[in-house]
Amino acid sequence: MGYYVTVEPNVNVFVEDLNPAGNKTILFVHGWPGDHNLFEYQLNQLPKLGYRCVAIDCRGFGLSDKPWGGYDYDRLADDIRIVVDALQLQNFTLSGHSTGGAICIRYMARHNGYGVSKLALFAAAAPSLIQRPYFPYGLQRQAVIDIIQGTYKDRPKMLQDFGNMIFFNHVSMPFSDWIFQLGLQAASWSTAAIANTWLDEERLFNDLTTINVPTLILHGLDDQVCLFPLAIAQNKGIRSSKLVPFKQCGHFLFYDQMNQFNKELVDFTQNE
Repeated sequence: MGYYVTVEPNVNVFVEDLNPAGNKTILFVHGWPGDHNLFEYQLNQLPKLGYRCVAIDCRGFGLSDKPWGGYDYDRLADDIRIVVDALQLQNFTLSGHSTGGAICIRYMARHNGYGVSKLALFAAAAPSLIQRPYFPYGLQRQAVIDIIQGTYKDRPKMLQDFGNMIFFNHVSMPFSDWIFQLGLQAASWSTAAIANTWLDEERLFNDLTTINVPTLILHGLDDQVCLFPLAIAQNKGIRSSKLVPFKQCGHFLFYDQMNQFNKELVDFTQNE
């Protein structure tokens, strides 16, 4: 069941709400530059196990409205809060991939984890996607600048180059093309704006220390986008967190190691 939630005047975000009568709820927040369909291979399995699965398209992506502004983590976290209120979600697992993971971390800090009983981070872009003087991990700053410039110069090529980085294991050409098309559905301005947010946001270091719910960290050892040291930093910064490294796994771990991913997520949400 899909519908729209108004997050501010003239801005509506798309929400997929599968199996609303499920006995456990997981809210999925996708990464850049895709949409909720990236979780297709979770959304077609978890409801069979009794889960309610709520997956949003962040503003600027997928079927959501694509306003000019509002692509900082504060506003994106506020959008999540409005969806949580609109659906009256309680005692749910908040989960996010890549940039979606960063948004979830900001939600936990900015909204005091409202309604969240557990947190799951998948290859999260936190505490910083890029290297900084006090954080010598992550991508070179120039790599993100190149993505922004590529978005404005030749967005299809930029997306194709990014697509070549995200898997460790072979995927079919039709599957790769599908991922590419999801990226094209985003607005070019929102695609670039999120990349600018990677450069500017630094407060996720402090945000990690505010999280006080059980947290699962899933991260591929071969991730070329959010490098594995980011997961180590998340594990150190978040109390009550568990880090599960995925071998032979890249950035899109929910497909690269689908069976292990689904099992770890189910086990985490089932354990009290």
